[in-house]
Amino acid sequence: MSNFLNQVHILQWDDHRYYHQSRINQTLHLISALSFLVAYVFLFVDPAISGLIGWGLGMATRQSGHIFFEPRAFDEINGVSDAHKEAIKIGFNMQRKAILIGVWLSLPLTLWFSPSLFGWIEPATNLTGFWHDTGISWLALAIAGIGFRTVHLFFLRNPLVGLAWATKILLDPIHNVAIYWRSPFALLKGEMLDPIH
Repeated sequence: MSNFLNQVHILQWDDHRYYHQSRINQTLHLISALSFLVAYVFLFVDPAISGLIGWGLGMATRQSGHIFFEPRAFDEINGVSDAHKEAIKIGFNMQRKAILIGVWLSLPLTLWFSPSLFGWIEPATNLTGFWHDTGISWLALAIAGIGFRTVHLFFLRNPLVGLAWATKILLDPIHNVAIYWRSPFALLKGEMLDPIH
């Protein structure tokens, strides 16, 4: 058990120091984390709303922080290139994220042009039904994405690493609130990059 918890901690630390140096990105991750916590609650109330909150607000703010604000040049703090960080990232690096974002954005379009999802579901008859189906499809994408990468890591690394990564992903909202709640205040003071020690 200590090996497992240590692996989760290593993944959290590597993710923070390599991919969350921008205070804007950290602030967006704080917003994202809070929205994911709300989405977690809605899993038990209305899973479709959970999917809409998780992807529509949580993932949109989270990934915009990475895409637009996180430095992609040589990492002076850690002494590594961006290419090196991308190569060792065991979860979703920028290339894998691009594929995931492409699928995410294609799902509402697919449902718009084929409300029955090519005969797999009962077609929505109004806008409320369309958004319900979109939320469920986004939730299914999240489960499939985490599940696929976890099993993939079983074979690439080992089951311990795969399960530690999945646990890290599920705990990210709590962890992000705990470490990034000060980021908006640092940003207001003009600190654009976290002096990670």
